Amino acid sequence: MKHFYLILGLFSALLITSCKKDDVIEVPDNKTTNTVVSNDITENTIWTNDQVYELGGRITVTNGATLTIEPGTIIKGQAGTGPNATALLVARGSKLIAEGTEDAPIIFTSVADEISLEDVEVGVFSSPNLDPTVNGLWGGVIILGNAPISASSEVDGVSQTQIEGIPTSDPNGLYGGNNPTDNSGVLRYVSIRHGGANIGSGNEINGLTLGGVGSGTVIDNIEVVSNQDDGIEFFGGTVNATNIVVWNVGDDAIDTDQGWSGTLDNFVIITPTGHCFELDGPEGSLVAGHTIKNGEVRASGAEDLINMDDNSRVNLESIYFTDIDPSQKINRVTFEVGEVTFTDIFLDVDTLENHINGTPPPGIQIGTISQANKSGLGWTWAPI
Repeated sequence: MKHFYLILGLFSALLITSCKKDDVIEVPDNKTTNTVVSNDITENTIWTNDQVYELGGRITVTNGATLTIEPGTIIKGQAGTGPNATALLVARGSKLIAEGTEDAPIIFTSVADEISLEDVEVGVFSSPNLDPTVNGLWGGVIILGNAPISASSEVDGVSQTQIEGIPTSDPNGLYGGNNPTDNSGVLRYVSIRHGGANIGSGNEINGLTLGGVGSGTVIDNIEVVSNQDDGIEFFGGTVNATNIVVWNVGDDAIDTDQGWSGTLDNFVIITPTGHCFELDGPEGSLVAGHTIKNGEVRASGAEDLINMDDNSRVNLESIYFTDIDPSQKINRVTFEVGEVTFTDIFLDVDTLENHINGTPPPGIQIGTISQANKSGLGWTWAPI
C-alpha cells in the first residue's frame, strides 16, 4: 500500500510539472449531494441543479408560495404507497416554475433510479438501471388551480372538488374556481418517470395531474414515461399543453374530465396499456369542450384507440394512429354533430369498419401520414 501512495504522489507531481504555467486543472464539482425534502413549501424556494432532491412524502407547495426548479435538476421520490406515497403537489394559489431546457431538462423519477446530475450534464437523459417499463415506484406531480371545472359538486354555480390521489382530510387537494386565466406557473422540458404509486384499491397517481389549472399556466415539452396510471389527466380547467410525449403508461395516455376547455397541440403517444385517449364529458352544469390536434399515436398493446362517453365534447384534428391491433377501436355511444368532430384523422389499417364503433363518421380515413412535428422532441428518453 505504501508503494501505491508513493507511485500516486510521483504521478501527481509529474502531471503538475508537465502543465504550462497558465494551464488550469479543473476539478469536477461534487454533484452527489442529496437533499431530503420532508416539509411542505410555504415560502418562495429555489431548488438548484447542484444536488438531487428527494421527496420524503407528499410535499405540498402552499400558502401562495412559488417553488422554482433550475434546469438540469433531478427530483427523486422515495418509495411509498397508500398515505405514504410520495408526490409533489402544488395547491391552489401557489406556483411551480420548472423551466428546464432542451439540453438540461428537469427530471422527476424514483430514488431507485441511478440517473445522476453528471448524466444530465453530458446529455444522457435515460436511466442507467431502470427499464422504461418499471412503474409505481413513487407518486407523481399534481398541479391544482382556480379555473372552472364541471364537477357534480357546485356552490352558487362554482364547482370545486378534491383531486383523486389526495385524502379528503387534506384541504390542499381542492381544485376548481371561477378564474379561467389562473396561473399555476410554468412546466417546460420536464420528464416524469416510474411513478403512479397506489394510494388505495385501484387508485393510483397520474404522471402529471392538472386539476382546474388556468390558461395562465404554461405546460410545454412534457414527457411521462412508465407511469402506473394515466400519463396526463386534465380535470377541467382551461390550460393548454404543447409538445407532449407519453410512453409506456399502465393506463390511459391522455385522460380528460370535467369540462376541460384547453388545447393539446403536438404530441406523441407510444404503447399505453389502457386507452390511448379517455375523453369524458362534463359532470356538472358547465358545458365546455377541448381540442386535441397534431399528434402521432403508436397504439400497439392499448385497450382502445379512443374511448368516449355519450357526453364527450371534443374536437380531434390531424392525428395519425399506427401500430394498431386488430381489436382496437374508436368507441363512443353516438357521434352527434357539434359534440365530437373529427378532421384529418388517419388510421394505418386496411378497413375502417373494424376499428370504429358504428358507422365511421366524417373526418376519419385510412392513411399513413404522421401529423406530429417531432423535430423538437429529441430531448426525451422515448424512442421518437
